[in-house]
Amino acid sequence: MQLGMVGLGKMGANMTTRLVRGGHEVVAFDRSADAVNASVANGARGATALEELVRQLKAPRAVWVMVPAGDPTENTVRALAELLSKGDTIIDGGNSNYKESVRRGTMVADRGLSFVDVGTSGGIWGLTEGYSLMIGGPNDAVERLRPIFETLAPAKDQGWGHVGPSGSGHFTKMIHNGIEYGMMQAYAEGFSILKHKKEFGLDLAQIAELWRNGSVVRSWLLDLTARALKDDQDLSSIAPYVSDSGEGRWTVTEAIDLDVPAPVITLSLLARLRSRDSESFTDRLLSALRNQFGGHAVKKSQ
Repeated sequence: MQLGMVGLGKMGANMTTRLVRGGHEVVAFDRSADAVNASVANGARGATALEELVRQLKAPRAVWVMVPAGDPTENTVRALAELLSKGDTIIDGGNSNYKESVRRGTMVADRGLSFVDVGTSGGIWGLTEGYSLMIGGPNDAVERLRPIFETLAPAKDQGWGHVGPSGSGHFTKMIHNGIEYGMMQAYAEGFSILKHKKEFGLDLAQIAELWRNGSVVRSWLLDLTARALKDDQDLSSIAPYVSDSGEGRWTVTEAIDLDVPAPVITLSLLARLRSRDSESFTDRLLSALRNQFGGHAVKKSQ
């Protein structure tokens, strides 16, 4: 099956490679000529512009967009909507806000196009392990793209599913990432407690490996924890600064809008924000207040 791929960052390039290996014909475009050349070397056909990419595809066309959320996705979807024809499909496999995907679905439908939003999980391991695909969009478009999803997923009947209309794929991925925040935070806190029990001299890498087999807390995230601790138990080369893609924030906002209590996910997001405040005025003021009302000692800055 033919597919256009727009955006050849690490994940987009890996997906292109997996599709080519699965026997699909992929036409690849990226603003970086080097990225296009790398995909061509891996078996894709290259394009130097969106217009050329569209010309190389046979109708009904399908173009998978794998660019950053926000303006890059918006601009790409709008440009493709001008170039594609009735019956063609635009797929957004990035981390767009689901509300934007609902809007884009309506926008392209007015032009006779289909919009499919695919919440994609798997990261850099997707090339070898396959991707988890949470798919929203019209039934006929999703069914036509089935061979693509079956190739990208871990197996033809595993790891992918049509969850609902346009927007539902990214909504499901948003909640997935919120859950991921909570799980990661729990692992991080648990291993921190283990590390601080100095008198036992615990081997964190050994414990992670032990838990990977038979334990009720085993998971792929624990596999990755074991991998990280094996390389460096003190994690001394890593700064205690945790970024976020935005989907945890959206999950917390959605929970508030729906009156659904989500304390674990919310606190895990706040912990990430806290990690970025190396010069915390909050903590300085807390220390000053303890000194003011109770005369508690204040630790001075170095």
